[in-house]
Amino acid sequence: MATARDRIAGFGAGIASGATKLLVGHPFDTVKIRCQVEGGHGRFRGPIDCLVSTVRNEGPRALYKGASIPLVGWAAMDAVQLGSLSNYRLLLQGGDKARQLTHLQHALAGLGAGWTVALVASPVEIIKMRLQMQYASSGPERRYRGPIDVGRHLLRTYGPLGLWHGLPATLAQRSFFFFLWGSYDVYSQWLRGLRMPYSGGPPSEKLVNFVAGGMAANTFWTFCYPVDVVKNRYMTQPDPSPIPFRRMFGHVLRTEGLRGFFRGFVPSFIRSFPTNASAIFVWESTVRVLRGDARH
Repeated sequence: MATARDRIAGFGAGIASGATKLLVGHPFDTVKIRCQVEGGHGRFRGPIDCLVSTVRNEGPRALYKGASIPLVGWAAMDAVQLGSLSNYRLLLQGGDKARQLTHLQHALAGLGAGWTVALVASPVEIIKMRLQMQYASSGPERRYRGPIDVGRHLLRTYGPLGLWHGLPATLAQRSFFFFLWGSYDVYSQWLRGLRMPYSGGPPSEKLVNFVAGGMAANTFWTFCYPVDVVKNRYMTQPDPSPIPFRRMFGHVLRTEGLRGFFRGFVPSFIRSFPTNASAIFVWESTVRVLRGDARH
């Protein structure tokens, strides 16, 4: 049966996972956000141009703009996401961690984790993205002095819940965790059934975690990317009269066509495998250590 140690292990391991995501993925994330938001306005010709222009005009450190929030935020987000994922799985297992869940049950646990972490992710992401979309480092064009200044602006503009201004959009995007964690279980089972040419046996559990995590992340982004574009456009648009989230889909379609829903897809897709494969590998490995399990 599940113990208190089993229930808190996912939260502790999630902190390590979040730190891994920041180190590996934040430069890709900056390029993705800038392409999604600015790509239709002629600022960049594509992700490579965005990367080169950013480094040339603002320096390499610009790729880590807004990273101070994810430094804490991604650790907190992954702690909440992966800790709640572990507990939703245990709930579906009836407290018996030896019971095998179906692919659908893994997907439903992922959906619950996505909705849970949206409460933490929404303020982290809106602050991070607004800093990422700030091109000037000084002078009158620099709108925000840092993350605290962004937070103050949102609270002044939208009231006490201003930090959660993008919550409906974040809930919609995080609903696709259904596909992330459902496909992760599918890929994991498939990989465990393979035989390695050098040993004749199955791949190690660590290799399974890494490869399945990367493949699941690519699956997730393939399904959710148009919603992610709309979410990010909605959360970074000028205040105080933004286009409502539901109408933003029509706005993108009218102004840019279907292509607008996939701007920045290449850096996002490239980023997703190494970033999430590393993060899930670290999470699974840390969970096994904290639980004392041979395999999570």
